[in-house]
Amino acid sequence: MTDVSDGVLHTLFRSDQGGHEQVVLCQDRASGLKAVIAIHSTALGPALGGTRFYPYASEEEAVADALNLARGMSYKNAMAGLDHGGGKAVIIGDPERIKTEELLLAYGRFVASLGGRYVTACDVGTYVADMDVVARECRWTTGRSPENGGAGDSSVLTSYGVYQGMRAAAQHLWGDPSLRDRKVGVAGVGKVGHHLVEHLRAEGAEVVITDVREDAVRRILDRHPEGVSAVADTETLIRTEGLDIYAPCALGGALNDDTVPVLTAKVVCGAANNQLAHPGVEKDLADRGILYAPDYVVNAGGVIQVADELHGFDFDRCKAKASKIFDTTLAIFARAKEDGIPPAAAADRIAEQRMAEARPLR
Repeated sequence: MTDVSDGVLHTLFRSDQGGHEQVVLCQDRASGLKAVIAIHSTALGPALGGTRFYPYASEEEAVADALNLARGMSYKNAMAGLDHGGGKAVIIGDPERIKTEELLLAYGRFVASLGGRYVTACDVGTYVADMDVVARECRWTTGRSPENGGAGDSSVLTSYGVYQGMRAAAQHLWGDPSLRDRKVGVAGVGKVGHHLVEHLRAEGAEVVITDVREDAVRRILDRHPEGVSAVADTETLIRTEGLDIYAPCALGGALNDDTVPVLTAKVVCGAANNQLAHPGVEKDLADRGILYAPDYVVNAGGVIQVADELHGFDFDRCKAKASKIFDTTLAIFARAKEDGIPPAAAADRIAEQRMAEARPLR
């Protein structure tokens, strides 16, 4: 790792977005590993969060992303009712070019060196097979294959939780949780998005999709020749007439000063982390009458799944917990209405209260 700018240090030590307990910069020259592990909080228990493998433009950008994602995991785990704090790791580089067994093993050794303060899992650019490799060096690894004692693909319950969040939004806004005949736009049909489409089509929703990868779009269209259509890009999707729900399921920052004014959907509920590009976007959504289901609440199904792996994985138990995302989301909407604030602010208040009432991990 090279220099970290004052901007990152300001975020870490002096801003409301900071407050992280620990940030570890990792480098293994032999394998080419450069990684950042950020622990935001262990108030509720060991920090839990995935490993993102991404070709960041700079080390500064990677550190900033790790800080933001780790903070988001604290809130996500708190709202999911888990006894875990928030952490996140990022590996810098294109996984298609530099991901090797040696690099993943080196990364596992760095995670293991934290002695259980951080528990890792999959995220963008990492998969179950990768966690199997990491686990060879680190016992605090989840998201492993069933053959290696793990829970397998966490995107299954991530998508299910988002689906429950959509049903809660429909109940709150339209008085009926059914998504039948609703028009839903899904941006990103990769690991989570393609499972989400399955839930939507099973209930009879009309789905419009887009993805930067043509093969991902083709897979969905081939499976669903009816009821699913595709558009060229996200810019086209968010302007689609008659859209009821918009589901950002790719990278963060999807809701910003350019996209919010042109959204046609009445609900935003998706799987992507950190959808709000900056503070204030949640108010812009509310001012336009768009109901926002906080991302870290509705996409918590995956972390519920991997957390359960630490105690002996049971899929039915996890699915039952993920089903409660429906009730949690409804409670957030009710709290937002009661307090006269956007749902994102209501969710933050509830999560912060749980963290504040917990004793720090000793």
